[in-house]
Amino acid sequence: MKTLSALLCALPAPAWVSAAAAEQIPVRHIQLPAHCSMVTRSETGKTLGRVEFSQAVQGDDVTMRLTFRFLDGSIDDETTTFSQKGVFRLLFDRHVERGPFFAHQIDFAVDAKTGVVTDRAPGWNGEARVESRHLNLPADLANGFIGTLLLSVPPDASPFRVRIVAPVEGGRLVQLRISPDSRQRFQMDGKNLEATVFRIHPELGGITGWIASLLGLQPKDVMVWISEGADPAVVRIVGQLGGAGPVVTSDLEGTHFPR
Repeated sequence: MKTLSALLCALPAPAWVSAAAAEQIPVRHIQLPAHCSMVTRSETGKTLGRVEFSQAVQGDDVTMRLTFRFLDGSIDDETTTFSQKGVFRLLFDRHVERGPFFAHQIDFAVDAKTGVVTDRAPGWNGEARVESRHLNLPADLANGFIGTLLLSVPPDASPFRVRIVAPVEGGRLVQLRISPDSRQRFQMDGKNLEATVFRIHPELGGITGWIASLLGLQPKDVMVWISEGADPAVVRIVGQLGGAGPVVTSDLEGTHFPR
């Protein structure tokens, strides 16, 4: 992860951000207050921890919090506020990763209203080192709420792109290509249902992408299962947390997927 960070920092933006345009997603499913939990497992099926999701709504603004709590004491905690007025638009996101599960600790915030990104890291004297910078942020940023975007994407949608600010050397724009991948049956509370599986592919592009692939540092694709029907929901997520480390699977409680 640190090597990839150095590669991204050393090259100008055109070398690692694809030139293809990203886009804002129209709101087709209005978000309401919600709370649910998931179970996180390793690739071998070992239970690693639990995930808690909560969502509050005030006017057109939604604040959601997604917290992975691992049995080893590690935590991945992200709080995101976005607007759902016509199209989705990020307002604020803060993402924290700490503990032995993560090789690289993160405490990174994006204020999309002001364009200020803030990176907090441990200092040499034990006190936090806080660095802020201003970026020209695009309207299609999706930090922290990609799963929510997918609730408004039809199962037969064409591939599309969004961008995130990655917590790399003070903040770097990374483009994600999202496309429907397949459909899968599953059970929830004894009922047979179907989900659309979306693939999220980070596009590093150019020289950086080639070097990252050569060194085995290319972030792996993330797969997200969205239940179909009038009330879609995120029912499964498979991928790395923060674009690095082992692949984990998080399933909504009460669901069962065929092996």
